[in-house]
Amino acid sequence: MTTSTSTSAVPTQAPSSQAVPTPYPPTEPLRVVTERPPWRHTFIALSVPNFRIWTAGNLVAMTATWMQKVAQDWLVLELTGSATAVGVTVAMQFAPMLLFGLFGGVVVDRFSKRMLMMITQSTFAVLSIGLAALTLSGNVEAWMVWAIAFATGLVTVIDNPARQVIVTELVGQKNLRNAISVNSSVFQLGGMIGPALAGVLLLAVGAGWAFVINGLACALVVFTLSRLRTSQMTRIAPPPREPGQLRAGLRYAVHKPTIIWPVFLVAVFAVFGLTMPVLLATYADTVFKVGAGGYGLFNSMIAVGALTGALLSTRRANLRLRTVVVGVGVTGILQATAGLMPSIVPFSILLITVGLSALLFQTASNSLVQMSSNIAVRGRVMSLYVLVLLGGQAIGGPVMGWIVSSFSVHIGMLVSGGMPALAAVVAGIALARRGQLHLHVRMRHHLPTVTIT
Repeated sequence: MTTSTSTSAVPTQAPSSQAVPTPYPPTEPLRVVTERPPWRHTFIALSVPNFRIWTAGNLVAMTATWMQKVAQDWLVLELTGSATAVGVTVAMQFAPMLLFGLFGGVVVDRFSKRMLMMITQSTFAVLSIGLAALTLSGNVEAWMVWAIAFATGLVTVIDNPARQVIVTELVGQKNLRNAISVNSSVFQLGGMIGPALAGVLLLAVGAGWAFVINGLACALVVFTLSRLRTSQMTRIAPPPREPGQLRAGLRYAVHKPTIIWPVFLVAVFAVFGLTMPVLLATYADTVFKVGAGGYGLFNSMIAVGALTGALLSTRRANLRLRTVVVGVGVTGILQATAGLMPSIVPFSILLITVGLSALLFQTASNSLVQMSSNIAVRGRVMSLYVLVLLGGQAIGGPVMGWIVSSFSVHIGMLVSGGMPALAAVVAGIALARRGQLHLHVRMRHHLPTVTIT
């Protein structure tokens, strides 16, 4: 594999006029891969034994997590008959990240990621089994689902940044990009299998058993974490306890274009583009009238595209800021177009393209943020990333529920794609004015060809 370094296409430090002193040494220039890796290295991160163990347990856990998400949203829709109530469910699950997410990053930087995840996954197991007991006994009400969703969100404040950063400890810097792509592939494979299984369970035995399975899967993750060989993990020395660590982490992120611009675009996409549970539940229930099975199918279509995108991301030759900007713009356009589809077949096909494009954009932004942040502050940087990713959905869920209830689900889909596309235009113009992106128009075969560098 041939590599070179670049500080112009992918800036890793802010200009000197904007530099803010921090206790962290500058990040090394990002490697720009000039050749695609050979096919035998597509999953090179899985050659690391610890990462193989982690991935095996994570695949089961992600499948069960998607099952619970679909079953939970459909359960609330059955209990209330309201798209707004489904939006509230999404908000309850992600609001804690919006409120406390940055503090989660400080905790993750200070303590063992493996230990933290064993605690969080055990808590998830208890919450899932509790929700299963309420549902199977017939005593569940919407407010109970909201309460458990909120408690789950509180645990996620620690679990999600720990899940992001532990990958570095498992594989080290050398295979980090590949490990991030493999992790995304596992997440999306679970997203393809989980909703389909959830649709079958909802039709056959109801939502309760999906919650039981998720509880057991969380227990399995605890077991796999206990089997990791700690002697082979890359230890990250925790920063000393001192005041102002949270502010220092934020200053660090704000003054690096390869962190703050992906964070901005992910924030907009989370608020508007990641509100698909609200939209798809309504499409299945009122537009195409295909019920729980159709809702599971729509989620699986997105996951099929996303899994394809995750696999393609392992073959990506370049990792640049423009990839993120263009990716979110294309994803937004595809999602808005899906709202115009008159029948279920073209709608489902477009969902596949939305999933593919969204995953390529999200994997690029995740990789760029992680690789351009110093290891000593990566927990806080990733907590900011996860805050906007999950906290944005806490805002977007109720907003999209209101738009669907007040106008129509078709308008909701147009808004969900149009706003991220607009954000990409704003980011592109801002970066172009700073000289970090350039638009070139050339004539080729008597037709104009536009490229961004």
